[in-house]
Amino acid sequence: MVSHLFYQTGTRRPTLAEARGIYMWDVDGRRYLDGSSGAMVCNIGHSNPNVLAAMRQQMEKSTFGYRLHFETEPSEQLAAKVAAHAPEGLEKVFFVSGGSEAVESAIKLARQYAVVSGQESRWKVISRLPSYHGCTLGALALTGYDPLTTPFSPMYQAMPKIPAPTAYLDKRDPDNEQTGLHYANMLEDKILEEGPESVLAFIVEPIGGASTGALVPPRGYMQRIREICDQYGILLIYDEVMTGGGRTGKFFAADHWPARPDIITFSKGFAAGYSPLGAMIADDRLVNSVVESGGFLHGFTYAGNPLACSAGLAVLEEISLQGMAANADAMGQLLKQELTNLMGRYPFIGDVRGQGLLLAFELVQDRDSMAPLPKEINAYLQLVDIAYANGLIIYSRRTRNGLAGDHFLVCPPMIITKEQIGEILEMLTKSLDQFADQNKLPVNKAH
Repeated sequence: MVSHLFYQTGTRRPTLAEARGIYMWDVDGRRYLDGSSGAMVCNIGHSNPNVLAAMRQQMEKSTFGYRLHFETEPSEQLAAKVAAHAPEGLEKVFFVSGGSEAVESAIKLARQYAVVSGQESRWKVISRLPSYHGCTLGALALTGYDPLTTPFSPMYQAMPKIPAPTAYLDKRDPDNEQTGLHYANMLEDKILEEGPESVLAFIVEPIGGASTGALVPPRGYMQRIREICDQYGILLIYDEVMTGGGRTGKFFAADHWPARPDIITFSKGFAAGYSPLGAMIADDRLVNSVVESGGFLHGFTYAGNPLACSAGLAVLEEISLQGMAANADAMGQLLKQELTNLMGRYPFIGDVRGQGLLLAFELVQDRDSMAPLPKEINAYLQLVDIAYANGLIIYSRRTRNGLAGDHFLVCPPMIITKEQIGEILEMLTKSLDQFADQNKLPVNKAH
């Protein structure tokens, strides 16, 4: 059948028939375990009856109310609930439809705050390499991932980058505070290089997403970047599009450190795939200054959509009622240990990392050098396809700025059980055995 849809590549997948809990079925009846929650989105599992009921109830009332014409109960209630979860002082919420929009909103609020507060020289937003912050041009300017950015680089103003804290590649101890300071101080060096008066903000994924494969910062890193931002009057933005909503074991990854951000971006697990929804959460002082100056010069048609917000409310209630963040913490520890155990069987697994149910493993030629597998075998695609054929969905990216290396995210919904983790490991082991056989890689079957 000819498709009129425009996909990213020519690769086609089976047609989805239904999805429930952590499982999905195609129209031929094949079952798949959603081991990546889609794109780390379906945090509470598929077809949750309470969320569907809340959406049906809202659909009977209204499905759209433009924010300049009406306030809506779902958006007001959801904003209050999000603010209650956010770090102290971050009480202003601006709704969007997705992560890229949330990031665009954050950098534009930061810039408008600088303008209205007499700091017009500040416009540069420092980010990390590699990183991913979205696919719109403003978000791409912050992104450090060459395959996605290079074709469009003439169309935007590139922003300064510092290296991500890849201690595992650099043979540094992530539990040593000096390691954290080593990487964090690169931010101060970059600020001084660019000129402090020109730097507006630093944006960082507190725990890495797809570009770095669940990279957890070394000890002391987050606290030090907060100190540096304070020293130079720079805003600190946490991109929690992937980490927010309980996936790392706390509602926001910001809660893992005493390093409060000025702005948080939030999406993906916010409405957990039930409706497009995202948010920017900002410090009162920023928003108040901008609003008093005449208003935020920004907005989207579907911002605060009542149907999307009703879904978001129901999702947050399910996360709370079912203790999903705590389950993500407990099951994440178990799954991480099981993934680490696979290193004994597969010498080509070079690293296992992550927090809660945001986990990844990386494939290498050699653990001592951490040299990546040959680029031409396209391991990051090959293993995903093998796992998919075995009924397991995982997510992959190139590790080294999108140019080389292979890591795989294993991020099941937060409702996962111990028994279902066993299913993941069974299918993943079968897939890694097949991958090793196809590429003549060593396997220690005694483990």
